Amino acid sequence: MFAEIITIGDEILIGQIIDTNSAWMAKELNKIGVQVKQITSVSDGAEHIVNALIEAKTRADIILITGGLGPTKDDITKLTLAKYFNMPLRSDEATLKHVESFFARLNRPMLDVNIRQADVPDGCTVIQNKNGTAPCMWFDVEGKIFVSMPGVPFEMMYLMEEEILPRITASFKLPFIVHKTILTVGLGESFLAKEIEDIEDALPNHIKLAYLPRLGQLRLRLSAVGNNEAILKEEIDVEAQKIIERIRPNVAAEEDLALEKAILDLMQANNLMLSTAESCTGGYISHLITQHAGSSAVFAGGAVTYSYEMKESVLGVKHETLTTFGAVSEETVREMAQGAINHFKTDYAIAVSGIAGPDGGLPGKPVGTVWIAVASKNTVVSKLFTFGNKRIQNIERSATAALGLLLNLLKQDLK
Repeated sequence: MFAEIITIGDEILIGQIIDTNSAWMAKELNKIGVQVKQITSVSDGAEHIVNALIEAKTRADIILITGGLGPTKDDITKLTLAKYFNMPLRSDEATLKHVESFFARLNRPMLDVNIRQADVPDGCTVIQNKNGTAPCMWFDVEGKIFVSMPGVPFEMMYLMEEEILPRITASFKLPFIVHKTILTVGLGESFLAKEIEDIEDALPNHIKLAYLPRLGQLRLRLSAVGNNEAILKEEIDVEAQKIIERIRPNVAAEEDLALEKAILDLMQANNLMLSTAESCTGGYISHLITQHAGSSAVFAGGAVTYSYEMKESVLGVKHETLTTFGAVSEETVREMAQGAINHFKTDYAIAVSGIAGPDGGLPGKPVGTVWIAVASKNTVVSKLFTFGNKRIQNIERSATAALGLLLNLLKQDLK
């Protein structure tokens, strides 16, 4: 069973808003056994909308449409659908009563444009939108399902959860789709693919392997489709374990977790505390950690020490270390990491100092030079990295590399 998602709105195409609706819908559809084959964004133009509908019909059984249902002139989705399906508009009594009560609760007068929100193509199934005035419209035409929903995320989500997904489940016999994700660090995509090539080649036809790279990280996602969920889970676990055993030193998590969350979980399970000492990453590592609920159980705090003075006064880096070796050096980051453990009284610490760019390079230390140290109370591990000349990417790569080094140290200590 295949679906296609069409999002309508110039605001998406000019980058004014980000299309989060499609990602959310795709995830929810996957849970019930519906595979999304394509996601399309089109402008608020009738011709573009119609062309998208015609093409989607050739690829998918279910076409989900969001956007363009507001009361203003630029919202033309409903009129376009009426013409596309050759259905005249009619006023839906239940929708009109809902709109009237909606404005009555707000103690606001209804305008003609608000009244026209109750107009729907005569032939669709109307699904009331309890969180707004634009109704959801369900079309069953020539064996294809078309569903038009508002683009406002909380309105769309409610309709999907309470109405659309249950109706799809009741209308079709759907297979099960099972996923298993393995998070890895420290291996490039091509190297990892070569390492597990024989395992991938031997996968059963109904199990597929996808490579999902991110700066410094790589997620491996095994996906299985079939009619028996229990058997699929058993099969996919067997294949996942083959991969995990082959690349175990590079496995950060055996589930779909962010790298920092995997570290937080591991440290919390062992009652360990963490601190950070950041220079070129400017607090980005701390941000990654603290975006997760419950991070306070592990993360004690961090210091962003950009200047020599701050490195000395907050972290206790020796003045002679800085003047002799510089801020971007192995000696400095090792003292930063030890200083963070002493200052924040933690079990482990991360320290990063580098030249993020795009300028600031020095002889022997070009832009992208980053020294990272991770430390426990008894051990300090440091490593030099050379990245590119793009500032944001260097910051992200530094954070991932630092977290990867910490994970390796934790694994070694917790054996």
